[in-house]
Amino acid sequence: MTLHLIKLCVGAESLEDLRQWVAERSLTAIAAGLEPHSSHVTRMVPKRTEALLDGGSLYWIIKGQVAARQRLLDIKTFTGGDGISRCELILGPEVIEVAPAPRRPFQGWRYLEPDAAPRDLNASGADIEDMPEDLRRELAELGLL
Repeated sequence: MTLHLIKLCVGAESLEDLRQWVAERSLTAIAAGLEPHSSHVTRMVPKRTEALLDGGSLYWIIKGQVAARQRLLDIKTFTGGDGISRCELILGPEVIEVAPAPRRPFQGWRYLEPDAAPRDLNASGADIEDMPEDLRRELAELGLL
């Protein structure tokens, strides 16, 4: 059964910031002779790895709203130079916009069940993705989107 993760996108002011970060990481991977992907390092290692890698995604919260997702391709654990174990989430190169959904801040990541995950914007049948990001954000806060 598919399972997702949800996490704050710390430092990103907009969806465009996230896209630029992902593009930079993908170019770095290509330059190293790897498949285009980005990754995110976190301290806590998910226990439900099999379900996450069965079609799961990492949903990003930007400025208090779920804004996008990236496919989870792999989860690697390693020990840093400081002796602390960490987890590297290997993410697909595509940033997929989702219907904005308000979320309160939290530390780290959380599991996200598929029925609680926001739908992809391009799957909504409307031209919502053509709206400016700040307008989508406002409409979502008002419960109109």
